[in-house]
Amino acid sequence: MTRRAVLQALAATGIGAITGTGAYGFLYGRHELDLTSATLPVAGLPQSLNGLRVGLLTDVHRSRWVSHEDVVRAAAVLMKERPDLIILGGDYVTYGDRQFVTPSAEALAGLSAPHGVWAILGNHDDDRDMPAALEDRHIEVLKDARTRLRVRGEDLDLIGIRFWTRRTSEIGPLLRGSARAKILLAHDPRRLFEAAALGIPLVLSGHTHGGQVVLPLVGSVATHKFPVVAGVGLRDKTTMFVSRGVGTVYVPVRVNCPPEVAVLTLQADA
Repeated sequence: MTRRAVLQALAATGIGAITGTGAYGFLYGRHELDLTSATLPVAGLPQSLNGLRVGLLTDVHRSRWVSHEDVVRAAAVLMKERPDLIILGGDYVTYGDRQFVTPSAEALAGLSAPHGVWAILGNHDDDRDMPAALEDRHIEVLKDARTRLRVRGEDLDLIGIRFWTRRTSEIGPLLRGSARAKILLAHDPRRLFEAAALGIPLVLSGHTHGGQVVLPLVGSVATHKFPVVAGVGLRDKTTMFVSRGVGTVYVPVRVNCPPEVAVLTLQADA
Protein backbone atom coordinates (compact mmCIF):
# COMPACT_ATOMS: atom_id res chain seq x y z
CA MET A 1 0.00 0.00 0.00
CA THR A 2 1.48 3.36 -1.04
CA ARG A 3 1.68 6.41 1.21
CA ARG A 4 -0.78 8.16 -1.09
CA ALA A 5 -3.28 5.29 -0.81
CA VAL A 6 -3.00 5.34 2.97
CA LEU A 7 -3.65 9.09 3.13
CA GLN A 8 -6.60 8.78 0.79
CA ALA A 9 -8.06 5.97 2.87
CA LEU A 10 -7.61 7.96 6.06
CA ALA A 11 -9.42 10.90 4.51
CA ALA A 12 -12.22 8.67 3.22
CA THR A 13 -12.89 7.33 6.70
CA GLY A 14 -12.94 10.81 8.15
CA ILE A 15 -9.67 10.42 10.02
CA GLY A 16 -7.10 12.90 8.81
CA ALA A 17 -3.54 11.80 9.17
CA ILE A 18 -2.76 15.00 11.03
CA THR A 19 -5.66 14.87 13.50
CA GLY A 20 -5.07 13.89 17.09
CA THR A 21 -7.36 10.88 16.84
CA GLY A 22 -5.79 9.59 13.66
CA ALA A 23 -2.27 10.17 14.94
CA TYR A 24 -3.01 8.35 18.19
CA GLY A 25 -4.61 5.45 16.32
CA PHE A 26 -1.55 5.15 14.09
CA LEU A 27 1.19 5.65 16.67
CA TYR A 28 -0.37 3.88 19.66
CA GLY A 29 -3.87 2.49 19.16
CA ARG A 30 -2.84 -0.25 16.75
CA HIS A 31 -0.12 -1.48 19.13
CA GLU A 32 -2.08 -1.52 22.41
CA LEU A 33 -2.68 -5.24 22.53
CA ASP A 34 -5.42 -6.54 24.83
CA LEU A 35 -5.76 -9.98 26.35
CA THR A 36 -9.47 -10.77 26.30
CA SER A 37 -10.85 -13.48 28.57
CA ALA A 38 -14.41 -14.68 28.01
CA THR A 39 -16.56 -17.57 29.16
CA LEU A 40 -18.69 -19.03 26.37
CA PRO A 41 -21.88 -20.99 27.01
CA VAL A 42 -21.86 -24.03 24.71
CA ALA A 43 -25.04 -26.02 24.18
CA GLY A 44 -24.59 -29.74 24.74
CA LEU A 45 -20.99 -29.46 25.89
CA PRO A 46 -20.02 -32.63 27.80
CA GLN A 47 -19.35 -31.91 31.45
CA SER A 48 -15.80 -33.25 31.14
CA LEU A 49 -15.01 -30.43 28.68
CA ASN A 50 -16.31 -27.78 31.06
CA GLY A 51 -13.55 -25.24 31.60
CA LEU A 52 -11.61 -26.11 28.43
CA ARG A 53 -9.55 -23.05 27.47
CA VAL A 54 -9.20 -22.15 23.80
CA GLY A 55 -6.72 -19.52 22.62
CA LEU A 56 -7.79 -17.49 19.58
CA LEU A 57 -5.40 -15.37 17.53
CA THR A 58 -6.55 -14.03 14.20
CA ASP A 59 -6.13 -11.39 11.48
CA VAL A 60 -2.38 -10.96 11.83
CA HIS A 61 -2.13 -9.11 8.49
CA ARG A 62 1.67 -9.19 8.59
CA SER A 63 2.79 -6.33 6.35
CA ARG A 64 4.92 -3.21 6.28
CA TRP A 65 2.47 -1.81 8.85
CA VAL A 66 2.25 -4.90 11.09
CA SER A 67 5.72 -5.82 12.23
CA HIS A 68 7.31 -9.11 13.19
CA GLU A 69 7.54 -7.78 16.75
CA ASP A 70 3.78 -7.06 16.86
CA VAL A 71 2.95 -10.65 15.92
CA VAL A 72 5.57 -12.26 18.14
CA ARG A 73 4.30 -10.21 21.09
CA ALA A 74 0.74 -11.34 20.46
CA ALA A 75 1.87 -14.97 20.30
CA ALA A 76 3.86 -14.55 23.52
CA VAL A 77 0.88 -13.04 25.36
CA LEU A 78 -1.24 -16.00 24.32
CA MET A 79 1.42 -18.56 25.25
CA LYS A 80 1.73 -17.06 28.72
CA GLU A 81 -1.92 -18.01 29.32
CA ARG A 82 -1.23 -21.68 28.48
CA PRO A 83 -4.53 -22.51 26.71
CA ASP A 84 -5.47 -26.14 26.09
CA LEU A 85 -5.56 -25.60 22.33
CA ILE A 86 -4.95 -22.69 19.99
CA ILE A 87 -6.94 -21.57 16.95
CA LEU A 88 -5.56 -19.24 14.27
CA GLY A 89 -8.41 -17.54 12.46
CA GLY A 90 -6.95 -16.48 9.10
CA ASP A 91 -5.66 -13.40 7.25
CA TYR A 92 -1.97 -13.90 7.99
CA VAL A 93 -1.00 -11.40 5.28
CA THR A 94 -2.80 -8.69 3.30
CA TYR A 95 -3.91 -9.17 -0.30
CA GLY A 96 -1.93 -12.40 -0.44
CA ASP A 97 1.36 -10.44 -0.33
CA ARG A 98 3.86 -13.28 -0.75
CA GLN A 99 6.83 -11.42 0.68
CA PHE A 100 5.17 -11.69 4.11
CA VAL A 101 3.92 -15.29 3.93
CA THR A 102 7.03 -16.86 5.46
CA PRO A 103 7.62 -14.01 7.96
CA SER A 104 4.02 -14.31 9.18
CA ALA A 105 4.30 -18.05 9.68
CA GLU A 106 7.69 -17.64 11.35
CA ALA A 107 6.29 -15.12 13.83
CA LEU A 108 3.66 -17.70 14.84
CA ALA A 109 6.05 -20.64 14.97
CA GLY A 110 6.50 -20.43 18.75
CA LEU A 111 2.88 -21.27 19.44
CA SER A 112 2.12 -24.62 21.03
CA ALA A 113 -0.61 -26.16 23.15
CA PRO A 114 -1.38 -29.61 24.62
CA HIS A 115 -4.08 -30.26 22.00
CA GLY A 116 -2.36 -28.54 19.13
CA VAL A 117 -2.40 -25.36 17.08
CA TRP A 118 -5.00 -25.36 14.30
CA ALA A 119 -5.52 -22.80 11.56
CA ILE A 120 -7.99 -21.74 8.91
CA LEU A 121 -7.52 -19.34 6.02
CA GLY A 122 -9.01 -15.89 5.52
CA ASN A 123 -9.99 -13.97 2.41
CA HIS A 124 -6.51 -12.41 2.17
CA ASP A 125 -4.68 -15.75 2.19
CA ASP A 126 -3.76 -17.80 -0.84
CA ASP A 127 -4.65 -21.48 -0.90
CA ARG A 128 -1.16 -22.91 -1.31
CA ASP A 129 1.82 -20.88 -0.05
CA MET A 130 0.29 -19.73 3.23
CA PRO A 131 -0.92 -23.20 4.29
CA ALA A 132 2.45 -24.68 3.34
CA ALA A 133 4.33 -22.10 5.40
CA LEU A 134 2.15 -22.78 8.45
CA GLU A 135 2.33 -26.55 8.11
CA ASP A 136 6.12 -26.36 7.83
CA ARG A 137 5.94 -24.96 11.35
CA HIS A 138 3.66 -27.74 12.64
CA ILE A 139 0.46 -25.71 12.40
CA GLU A 140 -2.21 -27.77 10.65
CA VAL A 141 -4.56 -25.90 8.33
CA LEU A 142 -8.17 -27.05 7.99
CA LYS A 143 -9.53 -26.28 4.53
CA ASP A 144 -13.14 -27.47 4.41
CA ALA A 145 -12.06 -30.27 6.69
CA ARG A 146 -12.77 -31.76 10.09
CA THR A 147 -10.35 -33.15 12.62
CA ARG A 148 -11.08 -35.03 15.83
CA LEU A 149 -9.29 -34.38 19.09
CA ARG A 150 -9.47 -36.59 22.16
CA VAL A 151 -9.72 -34.26 25.13
CA ARG A 152 -10.33 -35.39 28.70
CA GLY A 153 -11.75 -38.66 27.44
CA GLU A 154 -14.19 -36.94 25.06
CA ASP A 155 -14.21 -36.45 21.31
CA LEU A 156 -14.02 -32.83 20.18
CA ASP A 157 -14.32 -32.03 16.49
CA LEU A 158 -12.85 -28.93 14.86
CA ILE A 159 -14.47 -28.05 11.54
CA GLY A 160 -12.50 -25.51 9.52
CA ILE A 161 -13.97 -23.89 6.42
CA ARG A 162 -12.63 -21.62 3.71
CA PHE A 163 -13.83 -18.04 3.51
CA TRP A 164 -15.78 -18.82 0.34
CA THR A 165 -17.54 -21.85 1.82
CA ARG A 166 -20.83 -20.24 2.73
CA ARG A 167 -23.88 -22.41 2.18
CA THR A 168 -25.38 -24.93 4.57
CA SER A 169 -25.20 -27.40 1.68
CA GLU A 170 -21.41 -26.95 1.62
CA ILE A 171 -20.87 -27.04 5.38
CA GLY A 172 -23.37 -29.78 6.16
CA PRO A 173 -21.39 -32.69 4.65
CA LEU A 174 -18.47 -31.87 6.98
CA LEU A 175 -20.75 -32.66 9.93
CA ARG A 176 -21.60 -36.22 8.97
CA GLY A 177 -20.52 -38.52 11.78
CA SER A 178 -19.29 -35.58 13.84
CA ALA A 179 -18.93 -35.70 17.61
CA ARG A 180 -21.46 -34.14 19.96
CA ALA A 181 -18.85 -31.53 20.90
CA LYS A 182 -17.79 -29.50 17.87
CA ILE A 183 -16.50 -26.07 16.97
CA LEU A 184 -16.86 -24.38 13.60
CA LEU A 185 -13.83 -22.30 12.63
CA ALA A 186 -15.06 -19.74 10.12
CA HIS A 187 -13.13 -16.57 9.30
CA ASP A 188 -16.33 -14.69 8.41
CA PRO A 189 -18.81 -14.20 11.29
CA ARG A 190 -21.70 -14.23 8.84
CA ARG A 191 -21.43 -18.00 9.07
CA LEU A 192 -23.33 -17.71 12.35
CA PHE A 193 -26.55 -18.10 10.38
CA GLU A 194 -25.48 -21.34 8.70
CA ALA A 195 -24.06 -22.70 11.96
CA ALA A 196 -27.33 -22.06 13.77
CA ALA A 197 -29.31 -23.70 10.97
CA LEU A 198 -27.05 -26.76 11.20
CA GLY A 199 -27.15 -26.93 14.99
CA ILE A 200 -23.44 -26.26 15.50
CA PRO A 201 -23.02 -25.14 19.12
CA LEU A 202 -19.95 -22.90 18.82
CA VAL A 203 -18.34 -20.74 16.11
CA LEU A 204 -15.02 -18.89 16.33
CA SER A 205 -14.38 -16.07 13.86
CA GLY A 206 -12.42 -12.91 13.07
CA HIS A 207 -12.43 -10.86 9.86
CA THR A 208 -14.12 -7.71 11.23
CA HIS A 209 -11.17 -6.35 13.24
CA GLY A 210 -13.91 -5.28 15.64
CA GLY A 211 -14.56 -2.42 13.25
CA GLN A 212 -10.93 -1.22 13.63
CA VAL A 213 -12.07 2.41 13.66
CA VAL A 214 -14.96 2.92 16.08
CA LEU A 215 -15.99 6.56 16.36
CA PRO A 216 -18.09 8.06 19.17
CA LEU A 217 -21.79 8.31 18.25
CA VAL A 218 -21.06 7.01 14.75
CA GLY A 219 -19.71 3.61 15.80
CA SER A 220 -18.36 1.30 13.10
CA VAL A 221 -19.64 0.76 9.59
CA ALA A 222 -19.05 -2.97 10.13
CA THR A 223 -21.99 -3.12 12.54
CA HIS A 224 -24.34 -2.95 9.56
CA LYS A 225 -22.78 -5.91 7.79
CA PHE A 226 -22.07 -8.57 10.38
CA PRO A 227 -24.29 -10.26 12.99
CA VAL A 228 -21.45 -9.98 15.53
CA VAL A 229 -18.65 -7.43 15.12
CA ALA A 230 -16.67 -8.28 18.25
CA GLY A 231 -17.08 -10.46 21.31
CA VAL A 232 -19.87 -12.89 22.10
CA GLY A 233 -23.08 -13.33 20.13
CA LEU A 234 -25.92 -15.85 20.22
CA ARG A 235 -28.37 -17.19 17.67
CA ASP A 236 -30.77 -19.94 18.68
CA LYS A 237 -28.52 -22.51 20.41
CA THR A 238 -25.32 -21.37 18.70
CA THR A 239 -22.71 -19.25 20.44
CA MET A 240 -20.20 -17.18 18.46
CA PHE A 241 -17.06 -15.35 19.48
CA VAL A 242 -15.54 -12.80 17.09
CA SER A 243 -12.02 -11.54 17.79
CA ARG A 244 -10.87 -8.01 16.98
CA GLY A 245 -7.66 -9.55 15.69
CA VAL A 246 -4.07 -8.40 15.87
CA GLY A 247 -3.29 -6.43 12.73
CA THR A 248 -4.84 -3.72 10.58
CA VAL A 249 -6.03 -3.56 6.99
CA TYR A 250 -6.72 -0.72 4.53
CA VAL A 251 -5.56 1.92 7.04
CA PRO A 252 -2.84 1.33 9.68
CA VAL A 253 -4.98 2.80 12.44
CA ARG A 254 -7.08 1.53 15.33
CA VAL A 255 -9.43 3.85 17.19
CA ASN A 256 -11.44 2.70 20.24
CA CYS A 257 -10.79 -0.84 19.05
CA PRO A 258 -7.48 -2.25 20.33
CA PRO A 259 -5.96 -5.40 18.88
CA GLU A 260 -6.47 -8.53 20.92
CA VAL A 261 -5.71 -12.15 21.54
CA ALA A 262 -8.42 -14.08 23.34
CA VAL A 263 -8.62 -16.94 25.80
CA LEU A 264 -12.08 -18.51 25.74
CA THR A 265 -13.30 -20.80 28.50
CA LEU A 266 -16.00 -23.22 27.40
CA GLN A 267 -18.90 -23.76 29.76
CA ALA A 268 -21.72 -26.27 29.48
CA ASP A 269 -24.92 -24.37 28.78
CA ALA A 270 -27.63 -25.64 31.12
